[in-house]
Amino acid sequence: MQALLFLMALLLPSRAGAEEIIGGVEARPHSRPYMAHLKIITDRGSEDRCGGFLIAPQFVLTAAHCKGREITVTLGAHDVSKSESTQQRIKVEKQIIHKNYNVSFNLYDIMLLKLEEKAELTPAVDVIPLPGPSDFIDPGKMCWTAGWGKTGEKEPTSETLREVELRIMDKEACKMYKHYDYNFQVCVGSSTKLKTAYMGDSGGPLLCAGVAHGIVSYGDSHGKPPAVFTRISAYVPWIKTVINGK
Repeated sequence: MQALLFLMALLLPSRAGAEEIIGGVEARPHSRPYMAHLKIITDRGSEDRCGGFLIAPQFVLTAAHCKGREITVTLGAHDVSKSESTQQRIKVEKQIIHKNYNVSFNLYDIMLLKLEEKAELTPAVDVIPLPGPSDFIDPGKMCWTAGWGKTGEKEPTSETLREVELRIMDKEACKMYKHYDYNFQVCVGSSTKLKTAYMGDSGGPLLCAGVAHGIVSYGDSHGKPPAVFTRISAYVPWIKTVINGK
C-alpha cells in the first residue's frame, strides 16, 4: 500500500480484495509475523487478494468472502512484490467456510484455510492468539489492523504491509448498515477520522492488546469509516472444532 490514508474502510462486501488500509503507516518489517497474504484465483479465473492471519501452524483465519477456486498463502512477507528469504508460500488444501455464511447480509463472514503443509514457525512467521468465547471488546478501546490493501479510493493496492490504529465504536455508529449484528460483528473506526481498512485488506485481523478480536469484513464503498469486522469471540468454539478435526 502507499501512504495508508485510512485503514478503516473495510472491504467491499461484494468481492474479496475490496478493503484497503487508509490513514495508516508502513509497518516495521516482520513486526506482525502472523500476517498472511492471500493470492486468490476466483471462480471466474481472475486474480484477487485478501489478508488473513495464522492461528495454528496449518490454519489461517480470514473472511468467507475471500473464497476462490484456488488460494496461495504467503507467510513471513513484508513486501509481497519481492521474494524475501523470510517468506513461505503454501497452497491451501481446504477452504472451510462457516455453514451459515450469508453473502447477502455479510453475516458469518469467516473462513478457515487449511494449508497443504504446516508452516515453519520462525521470527517472521508465528501464530496469534484468539479471544475467549465470552470476550467482548469495549467501545472506546484502541486496536490495530494491518494489510496490503489500497491506501485510498483511487490508489493501487500496497506491496508493503501497512497498519493503522482504530477505535472500537458503539453499535449505534454502525446503524447505517441494515444487517449489522453486535453479537457477531464489531463496529470499528470513528467517522471523524479518515482511518480504516479498504480494498485488499479483507480477511485481515483486528488486533487488541496482542489478541485477534476481529476480521475485516465490509464497509463503505468509498472507504469512509466506520467499518464492520466479524467478531471472532462468537466463533471460537467453531474454530476449535475445525482445527481439532471434529
